Amino acid sequence: MKEPKPKKALKVLKAIKSIKPIKPLKPFKPPAGIKLLAGVDEVGRGPLAGDVVTAAVILPANHRIEGLADSKALSARQRENLYKDIVSHATCWCIGRASVEEIDRFNILQATLMAMRRAVMGLKIQPDYVAVDGNRLPQWEYPGEAVIKGDGRVEVISAASILAKVVRDAEMLAMDSKYPGYGFDSNKGYGTAQHLEALQRKGPTPIHRRSFAPVRDGLQLEQAPLF
Repeated sequence: MKEPKPKKALKVLKAIKSIKPIKPLKPFKPPAGIKLLAGVDEVGRGPLAGDVVTAAVILPANHRIEGLADSKALSARQRENLYKDIVSHATCWCIGRASVEEIDRFNILQATLMAMRRAVMGLKIQPDYVAVDGNRLPQWEYPGEAVIKGDGRVEVISAASILAKVVRDAEMLAMDSKYPGYGFDSNKGYGTAQHLEALQRKGPTPIHRRSFAPVRDGLQLEQAPLF
């Protein structure tokens, strides 16, 4: 093997030194004295079809649910098993949502925050503090904080992400039977090649988000004059 030339090796060394190490995220700790901590997360901000679904969960301090993690890092079977454990052992939990019509009317960010608020307000026991996955809190009266990458760092947010994911996946599976050909059973409404091809060929369904570019652009093509 040839040794790298001195100038090239020097450039590589400088490049390596210029790389800044990624700072580890600080462990999440709710304020002292908090007894009822709720976790909130959403699923379905990015898809072209279907509602955005949220969940709020309060877990007992001494719960024995093992394997809680970001729902995206778990297999479907793991999520389904954990779903059963969470709904069985949680102090309380609630699913919230914003409809396709609300997404198109208010935009996906505002609809998501609306759905998060609905999930927390629907809890039978109101929390002392709310930890929300992400970098933004809904407008509400609850004390709380947004936690970056919270679905992998805070157990109650992990639990919320699992509930929301299982619920929404089941709904999109049902939509695949109602609107076949778009691949909703596998893509869950995301813009895969199969989904985009079906959208061009068949047009949007009632559960497609008209405010999202691929759907909106397809509608404009349909309505374009012939001459």
